Amino acid sequence: MTKEPPAPPTHVWVDGAVLPANGAHLSVFDRGFQLGDGVFETLRARGGYPTELGEHLARLHRSAAGLDIALPDDVDRRLGEGIAALLAANGLDGATADASIRITVSRGAYRTRGVLPAHEDVPATIAIQAWPVPATPTDHLERGLHLVTSTVRRDPQNPLATLKTTSRAEYVYARLEARRAGADDALFLTIDDHLSEGTSANIFLVRRAPDGAVELATPSLDSAILPGTTRSWLLDWANRAGLRPFEGRLRRHDLADAQEAFLSSSVAGILPVTSFDGAPIGDGRPGEWTRRARADREAMIRKGEPVHR
Repeated sequence: MTKEPPAPPTHVWVDGAVLPANGAHLSVFDRGFQLGDGVFETLRARGGYPTELGEHLARLHRSAAGLDIALPDDVDRRLGEGIAALLAANGLDGATADASIRITVSRGAYRTRGVLPAHEDVPATIAIQAWPVPATPTDHLERGLHLVTSTVRRDPQNPLATLKTTSRAEYVYARLEARRAGADDALFLTIDDHLSEGTSANIFLVRRAPDGAVELATPSLDSAILPGTTRSWLLDWANRAGLRPFEGRLRRHDLADAQEAFLSSSVAGILPVTSFDGAPIGDGRPGEWTRRARADREAMIRKGEPVHR
């Protein structure tokens, strides 16, 4: 029997107001729509409480500053209040509710044409959306994900590599490559052939180092990756769990030879990776460290933190 998809959200939040989701919200002149001239964050809310909201807002500020997008002085307060109002409007603030939240900021609706923003006094467009988080497919947890290498290469010297911008064409292209190959996701490499990241997640691997220590290894920040909030949590978790955290320049053979591997993101959490470019990783099954990391992360999310009002 086919499972019915969840009902779509009934409301969105745009520039301070909760609005019907099926309404008209943005101008066609908005630079986010026209040029992908914007930044965004995605995070998870459990029981009405956003996870790591402060960390996501800090990264939103860094991304906006990188593109010289001016944010209102009270944007953090407005977003905290907006998230709470939107979760309530969509019925996602209950004790057992599990929601995915997206905050999107564009430079705004400029009437003049051109790539370089004109000197108009235009406020940024700020929007929030929220969806119920669907249950993770059992197959993803029991079988694991299959990754393929994308033909798109990442440049560690690109100043945009660490900004979470709304310009996502290369990510869409890589995910299409994965679909055509019958894989679950694609993995970016840098132009000098080091591991970078997935299309919406950081990559981690568990391996035994030459000195015998078991490491939790992940590409370093100079590998053209987004510094994920879950990534930071995992590096702290590794110390507590008995793994030695390692950040460095990793190559394809490091992933191929790993005992375990997984992807990490704010909404999907931690998902096992069991094959790469058609070859199994470890014994081809999700590993114990991966299961433990996912369980501990989900427990932290269930505990929740109050929304800053």
